[in-house]
Amino acid sequence: MKNIISVSVMCSSLMNLADDIAILEKNGVDWLHVDIMDGHFVPNLTFGPDFPNAMHEVTSLPLDIHLMTDRPELIVGKLKLRPNDIISTHVELGRGFSELANELHNKGVKFGVVVNPDTPVQSVEPFLEYIDMVTLMLVYPGFAGAKLVDGILEKVALMHDYLLSKNRADIRISVDGSVSKERAQLMAGMGASVFVGGTAGIYRKGMKLEDTIPEFRASIE
Repeated sequence: MKNIISVSVMCSSLMNLADDIAILEKNGVDWLHVDIMDGHFVPNLTFGPDFPNAMHEVTSLPLDIHLMTDRPELIVGKLKLRPNDIISTHVELGRGFSELANELHNKGVKFGVVVNPDTPVQSVEPFLEYIDMVTLMLVYPGFAGAKLVDGILEKVALMHDYLLSKNRADIRISVDGSVSKERAQLMAGMGASVFVGGTAGIYRKGMKLEDTIPEFRASIE
């Protein structure tokens, strides 16, 4: 599988997002990562469904939408999704998502689950038959620029081995939170194939996107 750069738009200049997206597209990023938070599941509020819907008007890139919400179906129902977009929601909600996954798959949309740092890799077992991606949070979710959890990178190899043991090597492993180019290179070797680029990897202080994106791409290839 091709390794994917999914750029976190929460780290962009939101007042100039269309311009940022044009630069990201020109420099070959693969997906745009959108964090939707409800102020309940995590202690922060970000975007509502109107934001990714508006993004679709200025880009053809797939949207990688991470729902940090107590009731993800409410958000999904208001999204104007396109084939190859991906929706991910958290295993920590303690629910099954087979109906939601089937609904999305029928539209050509991918479905994934997200695992917080303290949640074991085995938590994805109930979802294995219908997910396309597992996202491992390397930080505690809710805010951009959060600190990497000590020892968390080892979880990538654990998840890779776990998926192999369940004959689901086709499920992509995404990594999200403090993903620098150096850490991305390590995790690519452990089996990760989607790298969410934020302040540590893409929006690096004092550097242009035209410089950080090629460096990041080289680190995962």
